[in-house]
Parts: sequence; structure tokens; C-alpha cells
Amino acid sequence: MTTLQSRQLGDGPGQLHVLTGGPQGTDAAGGPAVCLVHGNLSTSAFFAGLAAALPESWPVAVPDLRGFGRSAPAPVDATRGVADFADDLARVLDAGLCGAPDQPVHLVGWSLGGGVVMRYAIDHPERVASVTLLAPLSPFGFGGTRDTEGALCYPDAAGSGAGVVNPEMVRRIAAGDRTDESPVSPRSVVRSLYVHPPLRFPAEVEDLFVAEILATAMGDAHYPGDQQPSPHWPGAAPGVLGVANSMSPLYCDLSTFADVATAWPVLWVRGDSDQIVSDTSSTDVGFLGASGLIPGWPGPEFPAQPMVSQTRAVLRRAEAGGGTFTEEVFPGCGHSPHLEYPAKFRALFTSFVTGG
Repeated sequence: MTTLQSRQLGDGPGQLHVLTGGPQGTDAAGGPAVCLVHGNLSTSAFFAGLAAALPESWPVAVPDLRGFGRSAPAPVDATRGVADFADDLARVLDAGLCGAPDQPVHLVGWSLGGGVVMRYAIDHPERVASVTLLAPLSPFGFGGTRDTEGALCYPDAAGSGAGVVNPEMVRRIAAGDRTDESPVSPRSVVRSLYVHPPLRFPAEVEDLFVAEILATAMGDAHYPGDQQPSPHWPGAAPGVLGVANSMSPLYCDLSTFADVATAWPVLWVRGDSDQIVSDTSSTDVGFLGASGLIPGWPGPEFPAQPMVSQTRAVLRRAEAGGGTFTEEVFPGCGHSPHLEYPAKFRALFTSFVTGG
């Protein structure tokens, strides 16, 4: 077991909060260094249990990305894709908060964090020991693409970005809603989308996770971001600021991960009942339109985004180039394998890192 410490990196608008554990600096030599990167509408707290359960000889760092948790709400330039978040990760690792100086790091990215670690690995492949993609963002972003090559349904990437985020959910987060009176309140979303029902977190854990979601910085420069009208269905295109727009395929293309993921192994873990990252995602407008839940669906020209198939296609390209990847699917599991089956995921991950 590892005792975690809460640390602050920098100050002002660039301040980042990081949980750290295990030996750091020159004392860390010999133990595998692990950095855990959370997803959208989550924080380091969602990884604290896993981080604390890792061997005490392993250096570990769990940052809050900008605008989440206890990190400062620096604006997100969505036109860089998820690169602003990858820069946050680079600051943490460059500051020596995860092992010995210049030690290659085993990166774990969940959901949006999966995209962040792919972006970091593309930019800094020499700093990577391995990559674990945990229910990851597709390499072609979220929404608005039609095939495994990431082709846009429309040139402006309509159907992706902040304009298609449920406005009632945004309103309830901004209002600090802790109830379950709406299906899109943070508490209801945790119960229905973060995990596969009927699994329910203990009350104190659920309360913590809801509180962490409510700590998200809200607004045009943060979550969900600004938006633009579109002449294409469903009538909204991504803006240029904020979290949801940073994941739009208009700006987010991580397909070159296939070119760098040849020098170290990749572990891909997902649940078979994930409702967020899926080829039939209940949060994807293409799937919702085809299901008759969003009026005016234009038909097969805007299918459900094949998110899982897109990830597999990119990883197979890496494999063809000499890389290795392992896909593990947890049955009866939703979007959070590390939270729904913590012991199973921890055993799988530690075996992967140690080559066991």
C-alpha cells in the first residue's frame, strides 16, 4: 500500500494539484513509475484507490488536469485538441513528481485521459515505458465521424463538441446539484453511465465522486466550452474553447499514436457494457439519432461513431509496425473498470507493468 500526499505544482492560473505516492527523485530508481490520468468530469480522486493500492516501492502521480478538482481553471484552447491537457501532464513529469528524473513512465489514461496520454506519448515517446488505455477516448475524438479511419460526417464536425452536450446536465453541474431527481444530474449520471447498473458505489464514495464532478470549472473556456451553429444536423458544431470541443474530431486526431506505439507495449481495458465509449454509445448523437431520440436524423450518412473499432484499428496499425497491444474486455462492466472491478484491474495492470 502507498500513502498519498497532496501537492501543488506552480501557482496562479497555471497551478496544478497532484497526488503523489511512493519514492520520488533519486530514491525512486528501480521501481516502475506510474502516472494515472483521469477523464472528463472526474478528478484524481477517481484514481486514488488504485494509486494507494499499488506497491509502496512504485512512484505514482495522479494529477488533476486544468479546470478539474483542485487545479486552477486555466482556459482550454480546443483548437489544439487535447494538447493543453497533455502539456499539464508534461509539467507534472518534468517537475520530477513521478519517479526519478527522466525515468520512463507507465501511463494510464481513462476516458478523456486516454486521449491525453496518447497525445503525450506522440509528443514524448522517449519518456514512456508503457501505455494503458482505460475505456479511452477514440483516437479520432468524440462524435461526428463515420468510419474506422475517422472520416468526418460533415466538414465542420457538426454533432461533436460543446453544442451537443446536454444543457440540463450542464445547468445542474453549475448549480451544484447533488440530488438524483433528474436522469442527467451528476449523481444519476454516475449511477447510470460511469458504472454498469445495478452496481452502486457505497454512499460515501458516491458522495465523494459527485462532489468531485461539481468541482469542475464551468463556462465557455472550460466545461463544456463555446459552441457554433451549423447548417448540418443536429445544428451545432464545435467552438474553439473548452473541454468538449477539445475532443471534437475537428481538432483531435491521435491516429499517429500508431506510429509511436511500436517501442513499448499497450494494454487496452474496457467494459463490455460501456455506455460512453462504445460503437453504440448512448451519449453519441449519431447513435441517438438513429435510435429516434434526436429528431431529423439524416440517415446512414451520420451513423453511430464506431469508437471501439476506431481504437482497435489504430492499435492494429501499431501492431503491424512491430508494436504489441493486449485488449482486455471486462464482462458486466461499464465505463470504469478500475472502479467497478478494482482488484481485477489492479492485478491485470501490475502484471502488465512487471511483465508477469
